[in-house]
This record gives sequence, C-alpha cells and structure tokens, in this order.
Amino acid sequence: MKHWRRWALAALLAVPSPVFASNEWLPVRETSMVLGNQSPLDFSSILPNPPIDDGSQLLTGKQGSFVRASAPDKPVKLLCASLAWSPASGGFPNHADADLYAAQLAKHGYNIARLHFVDASLMFGRNRDFDFDPETLDRVHYLLAALKRNGIYWIMDGLSSWRGAYGGYDDRWEPSSDLKLALYFDGKAFDHWLEFQRRFLTMVNPYTGTAPITDSALALVILVNENNIEFDSIVREREGRPHYDDRLKLPFNAWLKQRYRSTEALSKAWPDLKSDERLEDASIELPKSRYEDSPRLKDLQALFVSVETGTTARMTDALRSLGYRGEISNFNNWPTLQTTLSREALAVITMNTYQDWVGSYSPGATMTQKSSIDDGAGYMRLIAAARWLGKPFVVSEYDHLFWNRYRYEAGLAMPAYAAQQGWDVLCRHAHGPIVLKYGEPYPHKKGMLPYAIALDPVARAGETLAALLFRRGDVSASKLTFPFLVRGTDDLTDDMQAREPEQLTELGLVGAIGMTNAAAGSLSVGQPRSSVDPQVILDAAKAAGLLTKGNQTDLKTGLYESDTGELLLDRLRGQLRVSTPKTEAVAFSTLRQPVNLGSVRVEASDGNGLLAVSVLDDADSIAQSRRLLVIYATDAHNTGMTFSDDEEKVIADFGRLPVLIRKGYVDLSLTLAKGDWRLTPVTLNGVASTEAGQVISPTGFRLSNDAASGPTTFFLLERD
Repeated sequence: MKHWRRWALAALLAVPSPVFASNEWLPVRETSMVLGNQSPLDFSSILPNPPIDDGSQLLTGKQGSFVRASAPDKPVKLLCASLAWSPASGGFPNHADADLYAAQLAKHGYNIARLHFVDASLMFGRNRDFDFDPETLDRVHYLLAALKRNGIYWIMDGLSSWRGAYGGYDDRWEPSSDLKLALYFDGKAFDHWLEFQRRFLTMVNPYTGTAPITDSALALVILVNENNIEFDSIVREREGRPHYDDRLKLPFNAWLKQRYRSTEALSKAWPDLKSDERLEDASIELPKSRYEDSPRLKDLQALFVSVETGTTARMTDALRSLGYRGEISNFNNWPTLQTTLSREALAVITMNTYQDWVGSYSPGATMTQKSSIDDGAGYMRLIAAARWLGKPFVVSEYDHLFWNRYRYEAGLAMPAYAAQQGWDVLCRHAHGPIVLKYGEPYPHKKGMLPYAIALDPVARAGETLAALLFRRGDVSASKLTFPFLVRGTDDLTDDMQAREPEQLTELGLVGAIGMTNAAAGSLSVGQPRSSVDPQVILDAAKAAGLLTKGNQTDLKTGLYESDTGELLLDRLRGQLRVSTPKTEAVAFSTLRQPVNLGSVRVEASDGNGLLAVSVLDDADSIAQSRRLLVIYATDAHNTGMTFSDDEEKVIADFGRLPVLIRKGYVDLSLTLAKGDWRLTPVTLNGVASTEAGQVISPTGFRLSNDAASGPTTFFLLERD
C-alpha cells in the first residue's frame, strides 16, 4: 500500500499543465514605465522610506533581526533592488536618470539596493590596475547619493568579478580566473582585494560628503560574492582538468598532518590511501573526483571550513581597520553541510537561490519548465536550511527565471515564505528591478531575458505583490521554530554535495527552520538526520499546543499549512494559497474547482496564473476596505520568440520587443462592504484607465487581462 501511494503521488505531480483555451498573445503598449505621483502602484505613502541619517544605521537587534540604531526594538523588513548593471544592460545611469530611477524605486516599495559587479563596471575597458573609469565612478557616486536621498540603503560586494580591479581584461563578468580561490592562499591576491576596498570604499563621495565605508546608508558588505571554494571550483571546472586546483595540495597535507599526525593513523581512516602517499613528505593527493564519495572528500570539506572561516575573519578585521562599522557577510550561496559550518561565525547570513537556473543567453540554452510548487518550494527550502537562527537572514539573490511558464509563482512563494520564516532582506536578482522605459538601445534590453526582470510583466507583478506581502508584513512570521542541531565537522559526510534532507526541510513549510548549535527538546531536528521522522516532530508540536489540531499538513500527500494558517501549499493541485487580512492570493497550475481564500473566491480560470487582492487604503482587512489592488499574472513572451522543442525547454531565439502577454481571465466572487464597486484596469506604468473602468458586482464578475487600454496585470477595485 505504501508503494502504491508513492506511485500515485508521483503520477499526479507529473500531470502536465492544461492546454490553454486561447493561444492569443497581446502586445504591451506602454513605452514609458515611470509611475505618476497618484498612481495606485505608488507605494511611497503606505511604505514610506524614513531619511537615512546618523541615527539610521542598520544593525542587528536583540531579536536577531535588522533594526535602525534609533529604534533598536523595531525590526525592519527590507525589499531589495538588485542593481547588477553592465554595459550590455546600459551601465550606471547619468545624473538625471539616477535621480528619477532612485525616486521610482522608492515608489515601488524598495528600501535597500544591492550593487553587484561594481568592480567590473569601474574597470571595464581599463588597462591599468585600479584605474577606475572616471565617468563610471562619478555615476556610481551620484547613484549612491540619489538612493540615500530616497531612503534606500546599500548592500555592496567587496568583490564580484573574477578579474577584480586588475587591468587589461575584457571578460570581467565571466568566471575566467582563479582570483576567488587565490584569496584564500595567495597574499598578493588578498592584498589586491584589500586595496580595492581601500580605493573604492574609503574614497569620499562628492555627492554625499562622506566615504561609503563610513556612510550610514551602507548596511551590509558581502566580502566576496559566491566565493565558496567548492562552488568556485565547480564554476571553473573544465574537461581534462583536475577537479581540485593543485594549490590546495599543500594546505590539505598540512591540515591532515595536524589532525592525524602520521601516515599510519591516516591509513586507518582512509581505505583508499595509496602506498606512495605519505603525510611525512606531504604527498597526499587531492580527490580525483568530487562526485565519488570518500573519507578523503570528507576531510577536504573540513579543510574548506577551516580555510574559509579563517580567511573571512582576516577579511573582516581588514575591513574594520579601514573604519567600517556596519554588518558583514560572506558565502552567499551553495547550501551544503560544509558551507553551513563555514557560515556559523558570520554575523549576518546571506544566500542566493534559483528556480530553473539558466546558464546562457545563447540559442540552445535550456531550462526544465518545472513548477516550484510541485517540488514544495524547494528553492526556498534550500536556503532556509542554510540560515543560522538568531541572526539576520538576507536573500541576496533569487529568481524563478524567464522563460519558465510557472514564474508567476515567485511573486507569491518567495515573499510569503520569506515573511513566514522571519527573514530580513529579499532581493530578486536582476540587471535592475525596474526600467524607466521600454525600447532602450542596449543588447540586454531588446527583449526579456533571464536575470532581467524589469521588462517582464509577470516578474514585475510579483515584485509589486512582494512589497505588500513581505515589506508591509501582510504575511505574519511563524511563531513555531524547528531548530536543526549542528555539532560541527562531525556532521560532515563522505559526500561533498551533501545537504539537509528534503523530507526534513519540508518542516519549513509549516514553521520557521534554521541551524543552531544548542538545540534541545522535542521540536529539534537532531543528529543523525537519518534517524529523524518529521511527522514525529509535527505530532510533538500539536501535543504542545504550538500547532493546532486542525492544521491540514499531510506530508504523505504534499499538503502543507503554516502554523499561522495563512499559507497552504498543495503539491497535488499545483496551488499555493495565501489568506491574510490584507492580502488574499493564489498561484495555480490547475483550477479544477473553486478556491475559497476567505473574502476572495476564485471560481474558474482559462489557464494557470497568479491572482491576488490586496488592501490599498488604511483598512484592516479586505472586507472593510474601500480600495483594493487586484493582480492577475499569466505568462509573457517576446515577439518572435521560438523554441527548439514542443515543451519550450530549449530556446532557439529569444525574440524582441514588444513583450506579449498571454491573454487570460479569472472568474471571481468577493465578500466586500456593501455599495457600488468599480473595477478599473491599471496600465503597466501605473495609470488607472478610468475610461476603461466598469461598475461590477463583487459577488460575481470576470476579470480579463485584455483591457481596452492594453494588456495588463493590475486592476483597481474601488467602492464609490
């Protein structure tokens, strides 16, 4: 019977998305994307950004969350704008555009920005080390000042590019050198990193009057982006080359000598030790393959922990010596058991994660076309299991990538679970999260691309919802925490890629999860993990009254309800439902029967998508509100976009502008205050198209994205 249930579950999860009733794709009409002051999409009044002054420095409060220095008992939620510009996407804006761009970010609800690959931009086209391009440097400084004036904090990478600030290279955005590895073992590489911090961070910004390193707006420095030793070696792995760089050999031998003392002792731990390998003459070989589990790999992981933590401490001390007093993090990706140990000493944890990663902009690039709901928000759980409890947690990058047909899920899944987990910063990765207009003459802005959410109406709809769910706090934090016990390097296995078991991270769909070295009690996920039954832990939570007896979670069928009752993920139906006083929403790949969210009931739809209804006035609930924002997102393609296969997994041509939105509709019924209600389409640039509005009965109406003013994802529902 058990095997039959597993087969049935797998079969249901494998059901393909339904064929859409309509194949119509509607061209986006907007060119300017600048929000007006009275736009329904202008959140600056409901999500104001306080001025950033001497009392506004972000720091870690007693609860382990970010707070402002002037309000140490009030946690701050930060919606992050990813600014990863390059010449291909237009580079840093001129002064006038920077002023407008920063003001627009504030209107969209952003209150922190991450500047990524600044080193590459500063050194683009430069032939001498540290010879920053003067115009780019001026634009960076001006943008920082503009962001600060609009109450937007900064996150910066100490190093993004594998070329650092070395002159004479034109491949600064590619993993073309071993600089990130050399930082651990080569004093000259470390000195290069430090000199870049000194030259850039300690230089006085003429537009703020202070150096970034001492500016209250600089909230966090990620010492080096994605610099885990194992991950970097995978990124630079090439056929015919050893998996591990030879410069690791002597440090590995030294570490083994300290641990085992003799070859004889090592031979007892390593069955595969060769006769010509000896600790005494430092001839122990590195593992030949990272994919063949062995005690040799387990010990190499322990070396990585030692080297990574030691180098991070050295970098931190160096940054402090330059005068930096803000928060510091490192190792912002790669959620293995080994990297969890390397993060333990960090004051702030940062992580990157992606659903349906894409590796190229070239024809032939592939993706899986998988739904994140079908795998239980696996990409969210992946980083949730890298968190250390009691410390701020920053999602420095995430995305559910274009051209995945389920990417509408991201605007609900990530912000909802980030809020439920109690995370601090949420940053959807992009060249920039918004554009000022369609049709800019840059290669990466001639059509929608992966990692470029600004041109994608589906992603922009999700970011709009994220501002409400996460930053405004429409989804409340879990009151239930499942701590995962970490003992240290004893937890490492022979598997270099080992991660926390998925059946245990599913607890993160019910309550908050994270690592701790002091777990105790019946709700702890202990060691060894193989002996832990998540159902036993859930039963203990119910017995303790921390989880209601009516909680619908059923691990066997893939149904997960949060302890707050606000989130319900149903893998079988391909649905994620959010029901809170101020926002009710559902992302669905199937809608075989109506979905009742509380005040909102989705009766039917002609295809998959995202539907959300959120309060825009000062009402405490949807039922009491007089002004509601309705978001409806389906899918979007570029004009002329083609694929090499019927399942749209392999791109043949990304196409061009204008963007096309898949035509769709949902039938809704809402329980609202009595009165006359008017439904008005809102254009993608935030204009309420009053001439296209209509009086509707909330008790039953059809919402179509094919509005008279053009296809859209936004609607305003108001009571006269």
